[in-house]
Amino acid sequence: QVQLVESGGGLVQAGGSLTLSCTASGNFDAINTMAWYRRAPEKEREQRERELVAHIDRRGNTNITESVKGRFTISRDDGKNTVYLQMERLKPEDTAVYYCRSGMTTYFTGNYHGIDVWGKGTLVTVSS
Repeated sequence: QVQLVESGGGLVQAGGSLTLSCTASGNFDAINTMAWYRRAPEKEREQRERELVAHIDRRGNTNITESVKGRFTISRDDGKNTVYLQMERLKPEDTAVYYCRSGMTTYFTGNYHGIDVWGKGTLVTVSS
């Protein structure tokens, strides 16, 4: 079974920084894409759609959503099966549960399969 576990969330003052980590474990052949999503607390209760924050592919190409561009950086360490989200100059509107997501390849029953895995999330709270 494949798992993604996020860490690094917490409470920070506006203007501060945090770095989130997400590590993959389990039986998989390759990690293709990795991404961070978020959902504000009031939207958590309603299970509203999560917002894509940042995405990185196997070659290291990144895509950052406009609202955090210049403040957030996504990177990956394939040797550690880990993706990071470095967040700087945080704002109260960045308060959300941050989720890690990965597109992976697994091999079973004689074939390769693409799977989509989500972590359980880590809460980031930015106080004003």
